[in-house]
Amino acid sequence: MPKHTKSDKVSVNRREFLKMGAAAGLGTAFTGIQKDGLPADRKLGRPRDSRFKVPPIDPVRIGFVGVGGMGSAHVRNLLRIEGVELKAVCDIVPEKVARIQEWAARAGKPKPAGYSRNEKDFVRMCETEDLDLVYTATPWEWHVPVCLAAMANGKHAATEVPAALTVEECWQLVKTAENTGKHCVMMENCNYGRTEMTILHLARKGLFGELQHAECGYLHDLRALKFEMRGEGLWRTAHSIYRDGNLYPTHGLGPVMQWMDINRGDRFDYLVSMSCSARGLQQYARENFGVDDSRALQEYKCGDVNVSLIRTVNGRTITVIHDCNTPRPYSRIDMLQGTKGLVLGYPEPKIHIEGLSPAHRWEDLSNYAEAFDHPLWKARGDAARGAGHGGMDYIEDYRLIHCLRTGQPLDMDVYDAAAVSVVSELSERSVAARSKSVDVPDFTRGLWKTNPPLGIVSD
Repeated sequence: MPKHTKSDKVSVNRREFLKMGAAAGLGTAFTGIQKDGLPADRKLGRPRDSRFKVPPIDPVRIGFVGVGGMGSAHVRNLLRIEGVELKAVCDIVPEKVARIQEWAARAGKPKPAGYSRNEKDFVRMCETEDLDLVYTATPWEWHVPVCLAAMANGKHAATEVPAALTVEECWQLVKTAENTGKHCVMMENCNYGRTEMTILHLARKGLFGELQHAECGYLHDLRALKFEMRGEGLWRTAHSIYRDGNLYPTHGLGPVMQWMDINRGDRFDYLVSMSCSARGLQQYARENFGVDDSRALQEYKCGDVNVSLIRTVNGRTITVIHDCNTPRPYSRIDMLQGTKGLVLGYPEPKIHIEGLSPAHRWEDLSNYAEAFDHPLWKARGDAARGAGHGGMDYIEDYRLIHCLRTGQPLDMDVYDAAAVSVVSELSERSVAARSKSVDVPDFTRGLWKTNPPLGIVSD
């Protein structure tokens, strides 16, 4: 890795940083957010409940934006899922576009059109291609511009996590989805992990009793990745320089939302957040690049560990931890607790159910796997074998396409995307205000009270 000099230090401020990549003219920006959480202009459409669906789409014609590591993994899945036509691919690196075109040819598929003129060429793709769905796996700050361009041009939108970075962006997605009548879904692969879906099945069967508390997060040593001169290292580190809060809540919180019926009988009410000091990235840089290297001289704003606590309207509590700058083994915690028992996903899946488990002792979750393995994994586990992240990536892509092809509601909707993504900026606000509580907007505008829970599906 080449040595950096002090002059290489990034000089843009936080506001400029968050606007990097925002394509002007893709959507009308809100003038502000009022105390009730609604955008100041209030020009929203009619809220729709979680049963929102569109007529069956078969085949599903897709344009894909951003085919780096995660984007390429999704494309591999889509090329082998029945009912998919990859019509276009967009990336700022022409070689990546050409690689996906070659993959399509090897799979016996027509060559997708390529778009790589500039950073905003996805707009041209959305305007000119006959697509049903635009799917994006770009750096975070591009997720909203791509989704807005898709929906504004009559396409459904699917985005990698997080769906948005700010409260304002969350409302933009909600507003545009409502006014265009399009799906806007955040693709949270951890919702489709086999353990997470087993926990959902157990919860639906009532084994934990009344659900009371959950602990989750994203605990992953990303220090080396953040200093790489390629891939996520080119953009992810900037978030640690300019932001202090829970930067990546969705992997842990996404499954919890489904377990606890968030936006489907309950909703996030308010949160408080606190960060420790920032030491990990600077220390890592000093030890690996030298004390005079620009990365060692850089000040990092994001605390090494952020702890956010969410309370729901129905009185449940959720702890969400972000820890990516310290030397620790990977974990999403995945703890769900009710009046009759609890489950813990990491480091090894354990469960305790009163009256079934040995008194005051954990037992292996595998003891319940045969009886409570999720039907979707039973049906599609073989097809998912070998796909990314233990197969969960394939299951999430399969499920999205299946719902679109059969005209079913999606497992997550735009309100879920907004509710889980908004935690990031709200945590930043709380941290900056000495852990003052911050209200979470009700993006459903009351429909959470009557939305039905997510069902246990088999296909």
